[in-house]
Amino acid sequence: MNKYLRVLTLFWSAAIAAELEYRINFLLAALSSLGNMVGSLFGLFLFYRNGYRFAGWSWEAALLVLGIFTLLQGFSATFLAPNLNRIVRHVQEGTLDFVLLKPIRSQFWLSTHTVSPWGLPDVIFGSIIIGYAGQQLGLGINDYLKSAIPLFSGFVILYSLWFMLGATSIWFVKIYNVTEVLRGLLEAGRYPMVAYPTAFRFFFTFVVPVAFLTTIPAEAMLGRSQISGMLAAGVLALVLFFISTRFWRFALRFYTSASS
Repeated sequence: MNKYLRVLTLFWSAAIAAELEYRINFLLAALSSLGNMVGSLFGLFLFYRNGYRFAGWSWEAALLVLGIFTLLQGFSATFLAPNLNRIVRHVQEGTLDFVLLKPIRSQFWLSTHTVSPWGLPDVIFGSIIIGYAGQQLGLGINDYLKSAIPLFSGFVILYSLWFMLGATSIWFVKIYNVTEVLRGLLEAGRYPMVAYPTAFRFFFTFVVPVAFLTTIPAEAMLGRSQISGMLAAGVLALVLFFISTRFWRFALRFYTSASS
């Protein structure tokens, strides 16, 4: 474990130092995140402006879901996109050979090799939205802590889905369109699941588990989530993470390397 922590420190310190050479990018990323947040707030406002509300979800409660969604966007931009999108490049250019030869687990290397600070504005804006909504709803620190497990489970679920898609590049090489489809499906998480018809709710719960990313953590903050729902989120995260590791090992059996 200490070895992996030291490697992670070296990875991220080098990545941040390299990224900070272009500091104007942070300003551009902040402006882009601000524009996205304003657009998301406006979209949600259109539902609520005439007194309409999602069943059981006030304006402030719906803001919690939007804040968690924005937080996940920042997590993806900071940790997932910079690393997992490069799996395709490694396969195309044959540099995956060098990764597999390193004395460290290839999945760990591919998942953590770099980090991008340009996703931090989304993390900050998401936290602000959650803090504001929580203040309006009278939430305390214990309410936020209740969502820690389902929120962490959401991070793991999102990572596992993204990594498994990245692993399919060993067969299909170019999978950029597939990752964009995943991004599009995850956009459904910006609203509570009750906003969608029953068929869509089933799809976003049991097929593409969007509900476990945003709605269930928000329900945990509000004290609505049942223990069974929180356990389901944790079990799903563990199962998908286990599947992602097994799937990666299975995919490597079909990797022929650049020299073969």
